[in-house]
Amino acid sequence: MKPARLVAAAVAAVFLTGCATAVPAPVWTDSTPGWTAAEAGARPVGLGLPGGAMLARGVRFAGGVELVLDAESPLHSLSDLKMLDEADFVSVSDAGDLVRGRLRLGRTGRLVGVEALRFRRLTMPDGSPITDKADGDAEGLFLDADGGLAVSFERRHRLWSYGPLEALAARPRPTAAPGVDFPLNDGMEGISAAPGGWRVAGESGGVWDCAPQGCRVVIAPPAEPIPDSEYRITGMDRDPSGDGFWVVERRFRPPVDVRGRIRRMAADGTLGPVLVELSLPSTVDNFEGIAAVRRGDGVRLYILSDDNGSERQRTLLLAFDVTSAD
Repeated sequence: MKPARLVAAAVAAVFLTGCATAVPAPVWTDSTPGWTAAEAGARPVGLGLPGGAMLARGVRFAGGVELVLDAESPLHSLSDLKMLDEADFVSVSDAGDLVRGRLRLGRTGRLVGVEALRFRRLTMPDGSPITDKADGDAEGLFLDADGGLAVSFERRHRLWSYGPLEALAARPRPTAAPGVDFPLNDGMEGISAAPGGWRVAGESGGVWDCAPQGCRVVIAPPAEPIPDSEYRITGMDRDPSGDGFWVVERRFRPPVDVRGRIRRMAADGTLGPVLVELSLPSTVDNFEGIAAVRRGDGVRLYILSDDNGSERQRTLLLAFDVTSAD
């Protein structure tokens, strides 16, 4: 979801951006059909001023970057990401584009940049490129056990499978999604591969486990949808070290109180303690994506913010290492 009101909160966050110069990201030069290179700059960011960042014991900040984009860049409005390995990632935008790239890590593993960015337009079931915003409002993605890519959309709520990432199908096919009448702009924001299928979390509440045959309720959606003013799940990924999940949540209370936090979700849908919480005056924006990858004896988490295509918001990618979720 992209509440226009978050723009006001992001205005304040912009003034906290460091003065480091943006370095152009190395451009992708492969000739894989269907993909087009995308240019961007990358500016390092820290956690910002003290007082707004809370990291639990066993959690360490592992670097961050801001993507610096031209006004017409197809890399605006990124709404989710998943890691393919320790460096390569796939993302999706709520304008209907699929994006791939590679993280640049320093000698100690700290996130220092991005490279090899490219994009391609998602397609409709008839094979034509998505052109309508109501069709292209992609909010989440996951890769199944066979490497197949599935993308969740809101406004016109649906979950489409595009087949193997390395050989995407021009004609996506519908796959099982919760049989729920989601609010217009509050759909399947949190979505992840899961044992035997995939897990879905609705932004305004509810958790489901799905397989090709259908979905079952893990946590029923509340009678009253969770409002923007309370924490809501906006991204989810499977925990590579166990059978649980990692989620990023967002909260906004006007005029400028925007927050994001990371928690672990158990198999039964129970949410654990807050491990990371970000709020002003520290670095914060409209966090909507999360990806988890094993790193050493722990887990590396990346969270991604959606800039809504606004000059007043930022595309941030922050890394955290979790060695203990206690």
